[in-house]
Amino acid sequence: MVRNKLSIISSVFLLVCLNLNINAKGKTDKPNFIIILADDLGYGDVGFTGSTQIRTPNIDALANAGVTFTQGYVSAPVCGPSRAGLMTGRNQVNFGFDNNPIVDLPQFDENFVGLPVNETTIADRLAELGYVNGLIGKWHLGEAEHFHPLKRGFHEFWGYLGGGHNYVPTNPKGEPYPYKILCNYKEPQPITYITDDKGDECVDFIRRHKDEPFFLYASFNAPHAPMQATKEDLKLYAHIKDEKRRTYCAMTHRLDVNVGRIMKELKKQKIDENTVVVFFSDNGGPCHHNASLNMPLRGAKGTLLEGGIRVPFTMTWPKHLKAGTEFNHPISSLDLTPTFVALAGGSIDAKAKLDGVNIFPYVNGEEAGRPHDEMLWRFTISASIREGNWKLVRLPDRLPMLYDLSKDIAEQNNVADENRELVELMLKKLGDWDISRPQVLYLEGNKWRREQVDLYDRKYQLVQP
Repeated sequence: MVRNKLSIISSVFLLVCLNLNINAKGKTDKPNFIIILADDLGYGDVGFTGSTQIRTPNIDALANAGVTFTQGYVSAPVCGPSRAGLMTGRNQVNFGFDNNPIVDLPQFDENFVGLPVNETTIADRLAELGYVNGLIGKWHLGEAEHFHPLKRGFHEFWGYLGGGHNYVPTNPKGEPYPYKILCNYKEPQPITYITDDKGDECVDFIRRHKDEPFFLYASFNAPHAPMQATKEDLKLYAHIKDEKRRTYCAMTHRLDVNVGRIMKELKKQKIDENTVVVFFSDNGGPCHHNASLNMPLRGAKGTLLEGGIRVPFTMTWPKHLKAGTEFNHPISSLDLTPTFVALAGGSIDAKAKLDGVNIFPYVNGEEAGRPHDEMLWRFTISASIREGNWKLVRLPDRLPMLYDLSKDIAEQNNVADENRELVELMLKKLGDWDISRPQVLYLEGNKWRREQVDLYDRKYQLVQP
């Protein structure tokens, strides 16, 4: 009898060990993924892109520990469309998502103002591969129930559905954002300072899911308006005279602190070596609205100049990527979906019509050349095409503008007149692509179109303060 009990105990012990080994092997084989997304961050406002005014040691550490993309782009120069492209790996104009999802015109139905339900998200794809997916923070891809992130591949959501949120419990300078914090796994705690609160939730997500493959979408709203910083952070930048710039610097500092908290927790849980961390901004800084700086790039959020669509962009994966590497060919946020799925052991059928590509073979040196020979953008009144180092921008109130980015990163010298034949070829290709896109799902009010055109004529600071 004793011998039988010992035999049973031994068998159970072996099964437990075997199960642990299988789980450990599965965990080792599949990397974790974290996207840390800043909101309206200026290209020139982090240390690794040249900032001399804002201290961002934790974001800079990401750049130093992995790959810096010197030509990292997003698919749109404003929040909503950019995030729609990120979430799908498809240029969002290919499914009519041209504008921010705002219902401010009576002829458009809110049930169509969001990421179409027939589009597959990166979270959908990773869930099929056994990942647990969490979204902390800003969604901005539709507020109707069928657009909810928990119906788009995410298992956990702590955040808000709209495009922004107050950083503090009340907004002393105006009307508060109407969005309350939603959460499906606990009762949300009262807001303290929302950048820190998001950091808390990201750390908690990592702790709870450290033993299984996970995808964490850390969607910060810093340093997007409203301009609200902590008193402690404002003291760090008390020497800056301009109040808005001082507040912006303090908000960016607090974002950096919470990036550091995320990375520290990965190391504490001993999963940092096999976690792919990507950091970038959803679009360029809106300079005149939040005092961000995109130098040495011209333009801002809302434009298809480099300052609107080229962003600080890093990827870290200690187990497989060499620290301190620069990748100097254009890549896009659209590339993250096919890249993550491939690294997770999955595949995506050509019928999905992704516009992004798996950039990992290029980044680690397995494949030479450019991931993209051509890039295309369309945003309300504007459109742009990049071929090699040539970039053409088309606006409704002037002749097309052509820039050679290899010589003119700040887009100061329009060389369209000297390259008429090239302009005609690029304009034809851009136009053919444009008119072949589907009808837009909805439109924002026309005041935004006027502002977008005017942004091309503003003067921008091109050197560090």
